[in-house]
Amino acid sequence: MPHPDHPHGIYPMLYAFFRADGSLDRDAMRRQVRAALAGGAHGVAVLGLATEVGKLSPDERARLVDWVAEDLAGDLPLAVTIAPGSVDEQVVAGKAAAAAGADWVILQPPPERGESEAHYARHFGAVMAALDRPVAIQNAPEYTGVGLSAAAIAALARAHPNFRVLKGEGPVTVVQAAIEATLGTVAVFNGRNGQELPDNLRAGCAGMIPAIDTFDIQVRIYEAMRAGREEEAESLYREVLPAIVFGMQSLDALICYGKRMAALRLGLGEVVDRSPAMVPTAFGLECARRFASRSGPLGP
Repeated sequence: MPHPDHPHGIYPMLYAFFRADGSLDRDAMRRQVRAALAGGAHGVAVLGLATEVGKLSPDERARLVDWVAEDLAGDLPLAVTIAPGSVDEQVVAGKAAAAAGADWVILQPPPERGESEAHYARHFGAVMAALDRPVAIQNAPEYTGVGLSAAAIAALARAHPNFRVLKGEGPVTVVQAAIEATLGTVAVFNGRNGQELPDNLRAGCAGMIPAIDTFDIQVRIYEAMRAGREEEAESLYREVLPAIVFGMQSLDALICYGKRMAALRLGLGEVVDRSPAMVPTAFGLECARRFASRSGPLGP
């Protein structure tokens, strides 16, 4: 069972949709939040890698947080990812997210690469010490180039009581080691768009942060697992896994095809990409339409 004071469940990470003129699409953000509410999400996340945070200006990042917080109106917890930056930059961004309504923030690693593990741990610790909200770190070496060992994560958790969540992005066997090392002091979420979902829960994950395209089915899997209905959960997982794998071949593929699956399920129009972006193929679009059709409409 999840720790009563820790976040848990399925937190869909929202995509950033753009208009033909390149501006952010307000209606598409609202539709995603409404879908999260209708689909039984346990919380909502924004500004992660699936939100293409690296392509957004600081003003656009702040605008997305404001929009999502406004549409949630406190009905679900909001997790906001803080993009790479210096300690001072991440503290400022974290405080701004909290002021806008974030219940907890997820720190991405600082921009410098090739430093020691101790360097990154000191960076995260300095940001945590300056924030009054629960804090997570994104431990995703395959996607960000930086990852902390289970021992370093456990040491951070001992030193900073507001370090409450770890967002992993890796195989369940790797994430399980972090769960063991932290002894329940942090809630561990995995990502990878929901891959290995039942086994992540068996390993002790508090939940998952997938993109929004299949989150509603993942909510049903999560609830079935919590209720002990493992056969039901496995059956649902077998049904949705091809769509998860198709969308999560890479981060670029997720933003290309996962976003299009979400758009189809949400009833949105043509997806406008912000460069640099993978260009979809005719066959890829056919696959996206097939998977979206199998999953059905998304939203109220």
